[in-house]
Amino acid sequence: MTTRSSAQRVGVAIRSFSSSAAVRGHTSNIGKTPIQFQPSVSFTRTPASLSVAGPLGTASVPLEPYMTLDFPTPGTLTLSVEDAEIKKQRSMWGLTRTLIQNAVTGMTEGFTVPLYLVGVGYRAALEADPRGKIEGMSGMRLNMKLGFSHPVIVPVPDHVKAEVPYPTKIALSCTDKHQLGLFAAKVRKWRPPEPYKGKGIFVGDETIRIKAVKKK
Repeated sequence: MTTRSSAQRVGVAIRSFSSSAAVRGHTSNIGKTPIQFQPSVSFTRTPASLSVAGPLGTASVPLEPYMTLDFPTPGTLTLSVEDAEIKKQRSMWGLTRTLIQNAVTGMTEGFTVPLYLVGVGYRAALEADPRGKIEGMSGMRLNMKLGFSHPVIVPVPDHVKAEVPYPTKIALSCTDKHQLGLFAAKVRKWRPPEPYKGKGIFVGDETIRIKAVKKK
């Protein structure tokens, strides 16, 4: 005499579950994407880093020991890791690939971001720093009128190039995307966009939702 389980008696399908099967095949969609580069770009690997040289200079990207670089075709670089099932390797895979791509772009084209000054009387000018060229600085500074009783002075670092094509726009450029973002944020913090009148310093295509003023 054979017996059936309660699940079989009510017609419930029984499926086996394996935790190993659930995680099998993990990969990084960003990390596995090939990096295209121009013939003017060259790479030099050391045990702990990758040096990227191009027309605009040289950048270094840290590499973990479990990472492998390959050049399947001319002008193409791929990055892989020993075991994509390990979470740390998988996350560092995508991050490192992004850093290498940014280094390639920075050494060939550079990065540019515009800042817009929105507000009545808001103005910016680029002028020579009266202190002269000190260590880490370019010798230039931004002189901005942002609604304060005093002008706002921000020295420009030597790794960032600043231009003021007209009084309400500042154009920043740099070969390092991270450093460019840090300096843009430093300028923006003096007048972050506010949601009631829409005034402030806007970075790139930044937008803000205007809030209605509550009336008593």
